[in-house]
Amino acid sequence: MSDKKKQPNPIDVHVGSRIRLRRTMLGMSQERLGESLGITFQQVQKYEKGTNRVGASRLQNIASILNVPVSFFFEDAPGDSPVVSESGFEESATTYVVNFLSSSEGLQLNRAFVKIADPKVRRRVIELVKSLADEDDTPL
Repeated sequence: MSDKKKQPNPIDVHVGSRIRLRRTMLGMSQERLGESLGITFQQVQKYEKGTNRVGASRLQNIASILNVPVSFFFEDAPGDSPVVSESGFEESATTYVVNFLSSSEGLQLNRAFVKIADPKVRRRVIELVKSLADEDDTPL
């Protein structure tokens, strides 16, 4: 049973990853979020990893600081059955996008890509990335 206590709850991990996603989307540091909450950046790290559970009042405060509804932190939470939209697209596919945007590289790529005004250049960038991804698929 002692092993269970060391494993973070999947919901806590999910909520933490959503806090990190929104914080990084805003370009906010862990230090700045911590200061706004009156806690250390290490505590913010623990929340984001899911090792420490975020209490209801603290989550409400985080939502206010990050300018999102509290429900934002629970979107696509583990255990939710995937919702299929009218187009037949599974909403759980948004998890893929969230994971991508949660990464430093994904966030940097997205920020840079949206600054490209010319649609032709955007299409060329997409084709370049696709060709690089295809190269990675070939065995060594």
